[in-house]
Amino acid sequence: MNCVLEGKGPSERKMLLLTLVVWLLALCAVSLVAAPPSSPAPSGGGRPPKNRVPLRTLVRYVVLHQRAGNRCFTPASCSRLVRRIQNYHTFKKDWSDIAYNFLIGEDGRVYEGRGWSTVGAHAKNWNRISLGFSFLGNFSKK
Repeated sequence: MNCVLEGKGPSERKMLLLTLVVWLLALCAVSLVAAPPSSPAPSGGGRPPKNRVPLRTLVRYVVLHQRAGNRCFTPASCSRLVRRIQNYHTFKKDWSDIAYNFLIGEDGRVYEGRGWSTVGAHAKNWNRISLGFSFLGNFSKK
């Protein structure tokens, strides 16, 4: 943590620490109270993964991402957004599936990407030893 805060002024350090606390609290809240992960495409849509590389060990890290952009507030709008992200990752990027293991919508639900036991494509050099969670929406000013 010191290397992240080194060279920062007091207000920047406070903001970084506050941001870290908020992200960790959000992750804890989601893991404790959210319903089981929803499939991103319960009524079709998206394409099935080309292949799945299993995670071979227990992961020691969780990588949190924020997808600044479209927001979603209902299960229907979040499912559509997750399908769009999946289509972008699979058709435009030509990845085997959506990059993240799970996505967290502003509707309070967790949407399954690659899931618990599949290697993600969210953080180069960290995918085989981590799970990737992405928050949907832009929380920079909220």
